[in-house]
Amino acid sequence: MPTDTPPHLNVDLTTLRTLRLVHDLGSFSAAAQQLGQNQSTISYAIDRARQAFQDPLFARQGKGIAPTDRCREIVQHVGHMLDDFEVLATPRTFDPVEATETVTLSCNYYERVIILPGLVKKIRREAPGLRLKVIQSRVKGDVQLKRGETDFLFSPMLVDGSEVFRRRVYEDYYVCVMDRNNPLAKAPFDLDSYRHANHVTITYDGRWRPLYLDALEANNVQLKSVIGLTSMSTLESLLVGTDLISTIPRSIAQKYGADIVVRPCPVDVPLKINLFWTARSHHSAMHKWMRNLIVEACSEQRME
Repeated sequence: MPTDTPPHLNVDLTTLRTLRLVHDLGSFSAAAQQLGQNQSTISYAIDRARQAFQDPLFARQGKGIAPTDRCREIVQHVGHMLDDFEVLATPRTFDPVEATETVTLSCNYYERVIILPGLVKKIRREAPGLRLKVIQSRVKGDVQLKRGETDFLFSPMLVDGSEVFRRRVYEDYYVCVMDRNNPLAKAPFDLDSYRHANHVTITYDGRWRPLYLDALEANNVQLKSVIGLTSMSTLESLLVGTDLISTIPRSIAQKYGADIVVRPCPVDVPLKINLFWTARSHHSAMHKWMRNLIVEACSEQRME
């Protein structure tokens, strides 16, 4: 006589994907927004998962939710299964001329100014129907990547994780920039004059410090910072007509106007930009093509 199917065998892949997304985002509403669904649909999927696994899965914690230990265990195992299924379901071929998919990139001001223009030109020539979505990573690009909010991440920071892949795509170095009438623009410029100058420092959302600051502190050198910014986007206008100087990547400094003088930085620290992606897209023919295009665009930028 046939028996009823065990509850856990009634769970479909859509329910499992929803469970993982709610776990990763820590929010029913955020999951609904990312999937383009209403919150009741998400709640229904989680209820199905609760019945299947005989566990509440999430508990109220302050104004949000927290996963149970059982939920964490399930998501860890289910994540590998879902990634493997996506690999199997991914087309093995990709024709850029016919492509209409959307690719999401996460990056910050530097990559948008230095890497993105050349990459966009190549995409428009080779895959005119491909859509590109660019989001700001600030200092949470690793979270965006692991949650599946972005396909690719550009970052000088390292991203940990066995499911994360990395490739070095661009290298730069730091220089000092100042107004052309700044006395330091014409005088000898060494470490002593550098450390006593009035600096504008950029700490990228206030939480990530450029690598040259760490190198200075390792040598017990403290800069005289009089202005702190979270982005380089307004820096040039702040330097013009003042005695301020700033330390920024050479590729950005080259784009400044004639009112700005560029001097070698007394501290030699490289800036290395990495491209990150996850196992979700590693075997995708489209993403392989996109990775190669990014590498080509970065290589051409370095030669300019």
